[in-house]
Amino acid sequence: MYILIIYDIKSERINKVYKFLKTYLTWIQNSVFEGEITKTEYKLIKDKLTQLIDQNEDSIIIYNIPQKYLNKKIIGIEKNTIDFII
Repeated sequence: MYILIIYDIKSERINKVYKFLKTYLTWIQNSVFEGEITKTEYKLIKDKLTQLIDQNEDSIIIYNIPQKYLNKKIIGIEKNTIDFII
């Protein structure tokens, strides 16, 4: 499954969320991660994010996007280019 995570987290928790998400997903730009994960990883990510944030102050949105509908266009600079070396 392919997911997109967008978050608005208080500054005292943002580094923990960023570091955790970086282990599973690709950082795209400020407060945005995306990537292909398994169903098990999806559950783990949701559970861990629930532990890391304060649900009364923070907000996380997770979009589950079927691969066949994924069509990404970038306007302007790409914050985190992914260069593959073969």
